[in-house]
Amino acid sequence: QVQLVESGGGLVQAGGSLRLSCAASGRTFSSYAMGWFRQAPGKEREFVAAIDWSGSSTFYADSVKGRFTISRDNAKNTAYLQMNSLKPEDTAVYYCAARKLRVSDYPGSYEYWGQGTQVTVSS
Repeated sequence: QVQLVESGGGLVQAGGSLRLSCAASGRTFSSYAMGWFRQAPGKEREFVAAIDWSGSSTFYADSVKGRFTISRDNAKNTAYLQMNSLKPEDTAVYYCAARKLRVSDYPGSYEYWGQGTQVTVSS
C-alpha cells in the first residue's frame, strides 16, 4: 500500500515557476514508477511526466517537454515536478500516481493516486 500526498501548487503568473512535491508513505517507494497527471475543468485527466523506479528514465508529454522536469529522491520517498515557463493552459489540478514496474502514460494503469494540488497560471 502506498499513500501519496501532493503539495506545492498555487497561483503564479505566466512565465513563472512552481515545484510540486509528492510525498509517499510505505516501505517500497523505490519499487514504484511515478507519474504526474493533470486535469483541467471539463477535460479528461492527461499525462504530464513519468519517471522509472531508479530515476534514470524520464518521459514527458509534448506539451511540457523542455519546460517541466520530473525527479525523485528515493531516500526521502518523494517525487517532484519542477515546472518552469508556465502558461495559462497549464492551469489544472495536478496529481501524482504510482505503479509497479514500468512507467506508463496511461492513467488507468496506475494503482495509487494522491488527492491533487491546484495549479493556476494567470495571464
